[in-house]
Amino acid sequence: MQIVYICIQRFTKMEKEVFISLYLDTRRIKSNNLYPVKIRVFTTSPRVQKLYPTKFEFTQKEFESIWETTKPRKELKETRRALQAVETLFIETADLISPFSFEQFEKKLYRGKGEGENVFYQYGLIIQKLNGNNQLGTASNYDLSLKSLKLFILHLKGKEITDKKELETALESIKKLLFSEITPAWLNKYESYMINTKNRSRTTVSIYLRALRTVFNTAIADKEIDAENYPFGKRKYQVPSVKNVKKSLAKAELKILMQSEAKTPEQSKARDFWFFSYICNGMNIKDIALLRYEDLQEGKIIFYRAKTINTAKADLRPVVVHLTDYAKSIIEKYGNANKAPKQLIFSILNEHQNEAEKFKAIKNFTRFINQNVKKLAKANNITAEISTYWARHSFATNAIRSGLSMEFVSEAFTHSSMKTTQGYFAGFEEDNKKELMESLMNF
Repeated sequence: MQIVYICIQRFTKMEKEVFISLYLDTRRIKSNNLYPVKIRVFTTSPRVQKLYPTKFEFTQKEFESIWETTKPRKELKETRRALQAVETLFIETADLISPFSFEQFEKKLYRGKGEGENVFYQYGLIIQKLNGNNQLGTASNYDLSLKSLKLFILHLKGKEITDKKELETALESIKKLLFSEITPAWLNKYESYMINTKNRSRTTVSIYLRALRTVFNTAIADKEIDAENYPFGKRKYQVPSVKNVKKSLAKAELKILMQSEAKTPEQSKARDFWFFSYICNGMNIKDIALLRYEDLQEGKIIFYRAKTINTAKADLRPVVVHLTDYAKSIIEKYGNANKAPKQLIFSILNEHQNEAEKFKAIKNFTRFINQNVKKLAKANNITAEISTYWARHSFATNAIRSGLSMEFVSEAFTHSSMKTTQGYFAGFEEDNKKELMESLMNF
């Protein structure tokens, strides 16, 4: 049966792009002998139509008397105003979105009143999107940032709760924080609270506030709030910029760690994978866990970093690692017997795990390496702060100290900015500086 459109069509400000109309859907009569009133949203490019239900239903004659006529009877005016309110809501919501997309339209349409100005609501959307993209580590950082803001709100209210269950209940009860409440002064108090009361590092504060800054930028881009509400920047609040602390081992320290006697099989395995990461361009543990035999090509490992697959699609470049004898020995020692192209090289993960389980398994394996390599390092008078992250910094620093260029390391890391690469370099040792100066006269 053909739909009968009995409507007065109104247009959004985006003429020729989105058409919104209210009509009586006469395809199927309901058990009460009434027809439902629906909202039709139609886009011209691409040509897509979606129908949205309303709470209204009428006979065809009632609808004509209320909506089609220009002057409804007095007793019908209130119903007409209610229909106009629904239609206006759809039109005003569509006007907020440019370019128009049904996803953004429905997100704005079906949320609670005032949610667009709620910081926690916007955090939730970003976390949901990150989880959907399997960016579970980044999602976790946003979740921790969100929790820290709620803890600060409790602090401002004078509530310092130590009981874990009571604290979880209190945090769950905090549902709203308006963007307008977050001012430079508010952020300075938050920073002081995190550092002086919660004993968090400036690096942690920087990570949490960069997440909040992204939430602000996203809300402004989505026209949820005005740019005037932005509290970051010059003469406002500036997120702490923490200079990298040395996270690399010198060649002498690397030699000691490599040649030291492991006290347990766990320490030996942890050291093996730490040095595998180091010699493979500072490859992180997630990428090691995801390596497949098809990534081994003509004496090289060629792969895409999991971290950049979702964030650098426009400039996605493979990492190329030239396999050394040491790297080959680790693959031979710990690699799976099944060497089919799609087979994972190492048994850190298995194909039956979902993304959350894989995330947890990688986190646990990273913790295993860190705990055991720390014990080995400490027993040999090497810094106990060592972790898998140090392998990446050690690769960059020692490559440059050995005469390779910053450009080489940048290419090995597939960095798009040389400034990012510079953050991994711990500087030259005094002996390097002396050798360099003396070499200047070697014509």
